[in-house]
Amino acid sequence: MRNLLAGLALVGLVAGPMAALAQDTKFGQLGQELPTPNTYRTASGAPGHQYWQQRADYTIKVELDDKNQSLTGSETITYTNNSPDVLGYLWVQLDQNIFEPNSMSNLTKTGTLQDRMSLQAVDYLTREEFDGGFKISKVTDRGGKTLPYTINNTMMRIDLPSPLKPNQSFTFNVDWKNNINNQKTLGGRSGYEYFPKDDNYLYEIAQWFPRMAVYDDVNGWQHKQFLGSGEFALPFGDYKVSITVPADHVVAGTGELQNANQVLSSTQQKRWAQAAKSDKPVVIVTQEEATQAEKNKATDKKTWVYAAKNVRDFAWASSRKFIWDAMNTNVGGKNVLAMSYYPKEANPLWGQYSTEAVGHTLRVYSKHTIDYPYPVAISVHGPVGGMEYPMLSFNGYRPEEDGTYSDRIKYGLISVIIHEVGHNFFPMIVNSDERQWTWMDEGLNTFMQYLAEQEWERNYPSRRGEPKDIVEYMKSAKNTQTPIMTNSESVLQFGPNAYGKPATGLNILRETVMGRELFDYAFKEYAKRWAFKHPMPADFFRTMEDASGVDLDWFWRGWFYTTDHTDLAITDVKWYAIDAQNPEFVNAQRREQLNQAPQTLSQQRNLQDIPKTLVDEKPELKDFYNSYDPLATTTTDLQRHQQFMKNLTPEQKKALESGLNFYEVGFQNKGGLVMPLIVKMAYEDGSEEVMNIPAEIWRYNNNEITKVFITEKPVVSFTLDPYLQTADTDLSDNSYPRRMAPSRFEIYQQQNRQQQNPMQRERATSRTNGGGSSNSAQ
Repeated sequence: MRNLLAGLALVGLVAGPMAALAQDTKFGQLGQELPTPNTYRTASGAPGHQYWQQRADYTIKVELDDKNQSLTGSETITYTNNSPDVLGYLWVQLDQNIFEPNSMSNLTKTGTLQDRMSLQAVDYLTREEFDGGFKISKVTDRGGKTLPYTINNTMMRIDLPSPLKPNQSFTFNVDWKNNINNQKTLGGRSGYEYFPKDDNYLYEIAQWFPRMAVYDDVNGWQHKQFLGSGEFALPFGDYKVSITVPADHVVAGTGELQNANQVLSSTQQKRWAQAAKSDKPVVIVTQEEATQAEKNKATDKKTWVYAAKNVRDFAWASSRKFIWDAMNTNVGGKNVLAMSYYPKEANPLWGQYSTEAVGHTLRVYSKHTIDYPYPVAISVHGPVGGMEYPMLSFNGYRPEEDGTYSDRIKYGLISVIIHEVGHNFFPMIVNSDERQWTWMDEGLNTFMQYLAEQEWERNYPSRRGEPKDIVEYMKSAKNTQTPIMTNSESVLQFGPNAYGKPATGLNILRETVMGRELFDYAFKEYAKRWAFKHPMPADFFRTMEDASGVDLDWFWRGWFYTTDHTDLAITDVKWYAIDAQNPEFVNAQRREQLNQAPQTLSQQRNLQDIPKTLVDEKPELKDFYNSYDPLATTTTDLQRHQQFMKNLTPEQKKALESGLNFYEVGFQNKGGLVMPLIVKMAYEDGSEEVMNIPAEIWRYNNNEITKVFITEKPVVSFTLDPYLQTADTDLSDNSYPRRMAPSRFEIYQQQNRQQQNPMQRERATSRTNGGGSSNSAQ
């Protein structure tokens, strides 16, 4: 609608606060929600001058029983109390106890039965109970004296003979046994995979030894029970681990191999040395060597010794099926050995991509955080999923038996390796409390995974990171969501909540709220401040604001503490122009408007039904007003306008003659989550302009606002969030004039599950046409 306003009053019009609607609910500072700063953790988000953390050093010996799939181990732990507190007991994590038949995790599992159930589902429900918990045989002090201990599900309290004072250390020993779970049937973050064709096993061993729990300035002892979702909170320390396995097994482990001359052949040692200088993967144990080992099955044993400094955990893998390759990766001028271990069933996919993905991850993550500090980084192929440990990760995805694979498998492999190797940074180095806050681990790492994927290949098909990809979750029912700031074991929709939503939030901060320069600096500062320390959510929130100078409390409050979603709408647009008060122009324009005004239905019918009115029949009834033309310009009108123009300043005359267009645009916040307004204006001449308006525009009214836009050219349309930057859940009301936003339904024909992947189809076509087999998977 175009209105003509008198005078120049419109030039000074602004969209200002309305006191009656003033609100501060969305923009209130995170005062009570965050802990009070102190000498341990500062208001800036940095560690305080009295920050402290505990330390745990390990010497471990373990033997793998390849016939019975079990472990026998003994460890010596030296625990150092760097806190100002006196400790009367220590808490140790027994994560394997989650496999006890009567564990809290098993007893609290819920489920439903269906009228029709698969045999696999019934097999799972009726499976034999697996006795996978720790069998603790002995807990003693340094001198061998028995220490009293109490096991509470996945935690063990060790009572000290005398209180452990600040700056003192205590050394104790634990002996144990435990059975290894079949990872494909029982799940879990580690376990074994059995290969019936060659009667061999592949072991991925993690959470395999009693580990010290964290004692810190925020929680005291972090001894929340492990129920399966909340992962681990662990102190840093040095490890020396001796792993005894069948002599033909190849072992990968956290840290550096200490006795290569005892466990590798001279040829393998030469290949290993060559790999340390190569920028392409060099095979250390070949597929032919691994295949031969599968057949022989040695009866003697070897012990592999690994050492790692300043790590929070230790994991390893063992199999006679392992192929092993490695290459050098330069990170900040330092050489890091990127390595992969995998069975022949993983080729050709793993040989082509795994180690390259490891090196790529180290380079990209280091650019955005800190230089990777460890000497090695390892990817191990196992049966399912992915899981991370210092310097070593377990990753799934393998090709079909014929060596072909779909694009889903290819990109799934690359993504899982990036993600799991990336966990070296979050939380293996920036050591957040995963038992309490999954998002500080998975969310930050998924965001970094997205950045690394986009540097791997143009338009890489990332599953998470882009705001548009979180929309379906954001608009799902409120009773199926929990805020990001929810304890790990209570999160609903775990993947979207703990991985996707925080990663998307960081991407929105980087691209839309803060900009890349401010965000990247602040994010890197957080990594530098909290490398090898134990950050909490407040430390992250405060650091991001402190290092960027951007008040983000409104964002943390909405995105992390609520289940509100983004749904912004353009409600109305009014078009104004300055009334120059030229009577000839004004009257002519008004006459044109009157002439173009449509006749009502009654007026149209009256022309037919009433040939003559009374005044038409009796002209003597007419007077002055029957001939008066209110839109005729008079001499008085012209004189008044001339006087008006004479009194204007040069600046006012310039504004009057500018021909500017004024648009009053109404916006509504329907989803509750405040966001910046990204407004694209399309002009009459075909050009476009985008305005980025900070979220603070909502600070006086969280629900409805108006904004005045002044343009030199007429606007033909306004579009809100044109580049899908805010995860807006309803785009149908983001345009003015309204544009229909299409939804889609998919038509499909039920197909055989064994449908060929594109590689297989290409090979079949090539054979049909008389050509050779495709070499794309060779």
